[in-house]
Amino acid sequence: MNTFQPPAWVHTTNIYEVNVRQYTEEGTFRAFLQHLPRLKDMGVQTLWLMPVTPIARKHMKGTRGSYYACSDYTAINPEFGTMDDFKHLVREVHALGFKLIIDWVANHTGWDHRWTREHPDFYYRDEVTGDFKTASGMDDIIELNYDNPLLVEKMIEAMRFWVKECDIDGFRCDLASWVELPFWQVARPAVDADKQLFWLGEFDELENPDYGRVFDASYSWQWMHKTEAFYKQHLPLNVLEDLLKQYSAIGDHSLRAWFTSNHDENSWNGTEYEKYGNMAAALAVLSCTWNGIPLLYNGQEIPMKAKRLAFFEKDLIPWETEYALHDFYKALFQLHAMHPALRGGDKNVSTYRVRTTSDENILAYLRKNGDAEVLVILNLSYTSPVVFGIADPIVEGRFTELFSGIDNDFSHQLSFEMEAWAYKVFVKG
Repeated sequence: MNTFQPPAWVHTTNIYEVNVRQYTEEGTFRAFLQHLPRLKDMGVQTLWLMPVTPIARKHMKGTRGSYYACSDYTAINPEFGTMDDFKHLVREVHALGFKLIIDWVANHTGWDHRWTREHPDFYYRDEVTGDFKTASGMDDIIELNYDNPLLVEKMIEAMRFWVKECDIDGFRCDLASWVELPFWQVARPAVDADKQLFWLGEFDELENPDYGRVFDASYSWQWMHKTEAFYKQHLPLNVLEDLLKQYSAIGDHSLRAWFTSNHDENSWNGTEYEKYGNMAAALAVLSCTWNGIPLLYNGQEIPMKAKRLAFFEKDLIPWETEYALHDFYKALFQLHAMHPALRGGDKNVSTYRVRTTSDENILAYLRKNGDAEVLVILNLSYTSPVVFGIADPIVEGRFTELFSGIDNDFSHQLSFEMEAWAYKVFVKG
């Protein structure tokens, strides 16, 4: 059981990941400001900035390097601007009602991080070379050794810097389960003493359940991989149902972040359309309506159907004058934020699998909080159309479909016809 409580706003938030380098031609905090009104209108609530710290030069990959090869935990990457520019961004973000979290890379640093000179004993050593030990074969980063109590102290001090000096609202902790759990158990209360923060950990709680006692939310990695296999290998729908049951069994002491893309997936494994094809939109609907927090990667609102952003180079997001999925995500984000039945990690909310006459094709579920209800129906199949009926007495009364605005009285109208990979979201009342 998680002994920590997330800030109240976490239960209704969404997360929008920002790749500052690729977001604008300038690739700076100041240039990113121009997009805030658009993101506000789209319903974005929490901005997650990929690492803002300077990048190590030694063994740097490509011409720009990896954000995840830090050279100083309490400085700003000059590519993005200055510390004053970052503080200005945080103030502007807060003035518009957003929250802002930053990526925190605690497992490793770049080869010429200041600690390699000031505290070389903070690092593991390679038994063969006697030099610093590379982290899991990635040759531009070296691994920190948390057996050193001074490292623990210095890392916590660095995290507190961003809270006290810049007023950030939380951390997305990179490769959280690669760092020993005792560090996080000490770090969280120490950093939360300055301000109650949101802690998002990059791990899957099905694989690392102990970490769920510390973090407010974790990743749904198994779901992301299984849904890709489901689509490409034509697997039966029950494989997804079974996995959702496993996630639900974790309980509401922590939350899942649901997503179809992020910086790693987009760059290395393909866009959501390369991975999920025509199922991508239906999975986005599930990400915004299942129990948890929806997570969106910048550019998905265009959408970037075939564009993979280069990781170590300047590679601008191909923004259009129109954002085809702006209103799609706006409707989902606003519903998630405002509807009591979609609160994530709330013990007053229940999620029910709704039975249909075509359960081999249709995933339908009802989320309920008192009298507030949202019914989601997804045709997760290649079959087009699927003609089916709702065969579950738990669904009754009048609902309005989110995207069409059409009313449906489930006391009488229980039959539907849906094309392959189609989706419907019904709101009661």
